Amino acid sequence: MSSEPRAGTPSVDGDGPRELPGRLPDFFIAGHQKCGTTALYLMLGAHPQIFLPAVKEPRYFATDLRSTRARSRPSDHTPTLEWYAALFAAAAPGQVAGEASPVYLRSRVAPAAIAEVVPGAKIIAILREPASFLRSFHLQMVSSGVETERDFAKALALEGERRRGRSIPRGSHNPASLMYSEHVRYAEQLRRFHDHFPPEQVLVLIYEEFRADNQATLGTVLRFLEVDRDQPLAQVDTPPLKEVRSGLLHRVTAEMRRARKNQAGAGRLARAADAALPGLLRPPAVRAGWRRLAYAPQKPADPELMLELRRRFKPDVQAAGDYLGRDLVSLWGYEDID
Repeated sequence: MSSEPRAGTPSVDGDGPRELPGRLPDFFIAGHQKCGTTALYLMLGAHPQIFLPAVKEPRYFATDLRSTRARSRPSDHTPTLEWYAALFAAAAPGQVAGEASPVYLRSRVAPAAIAEVVPGAKIIAILREPASFLRSFHLQMVSSGVETERDFAKALALEGERRRGRSIPRGSHNPASLMYSEHVRYAEQLRRFHDHFPPEQVLVLIYEEFRADNQATLGTVLRFLEVDRDQPLAQVDTPPLKEVRSGLLHRVTAEMRRARKNQAGAGRLARAADAALPGLLRPPAVRAGWRRLAYAPQKPADPELMLELRRRFKPDVQAAGDYLGRDLVSLWGYEDID
């Protein structure tokens, strides 16, 4: 039997549990996506007492949310605990180490797996008003090639079909990502972490408060991590996603980016496009024209759809507020929604 450790389960040999390999995180930015996790990761990474690896989203403990391709075809590239620990090898002895994998909050197995390996870890979760969160998340899924339905309302309507294994985009190797309503079961998600970590090890932030007062929220996080709160850290604003106007041009652009990052792993077409197009796109006016054809600024949200989603998710907002002892109904503007 293999002696490779699995997520949450240190390897066991004839002499008992094997010692964990190297440095592991002291804290986790567990999610959600599109809730300021990238900005928080970048800001904390500038603090001299904090170490964050270059790999922003290792996702090591969310084995249930790995791609279907990776689960069905394990290979030499399947992550091991040794690989994961190596991400933190450069952390200095006095630094607090952490990582940011926003899928952990949605994962059903990550909380127990993290607790098994790092029981003293601190967890940071960020919640966002559900309707605006899902709209932004849908744009991210389209941009990532996971979602092919560019119309938000139509993508939401496909959820039932997709639960039955139908209408799954060919490029989507993690269909669970497209179960949009599952992303906002906040009380259930937090309860999974509280089942394995005491309250003092779990910090729940509200995205809208983070946006309104960046420095105050950052101070709360630094206090939670027990590092110097007087260290000046510049505010980070991540640019809003553009909408995909042309799926074909977006796919070509994405393949070119992948080819630049990993020529060996890129397909023949991607390598050819990367070799040919940069020269053609060198003039600034041509590059700008390409971007205009491929992408468009975000359109305003459909107010009727957003109201419908607020009605749909008000019970989840009430449940999360009750669980946290906070009035999220008022904070997120749900008080007048029937």
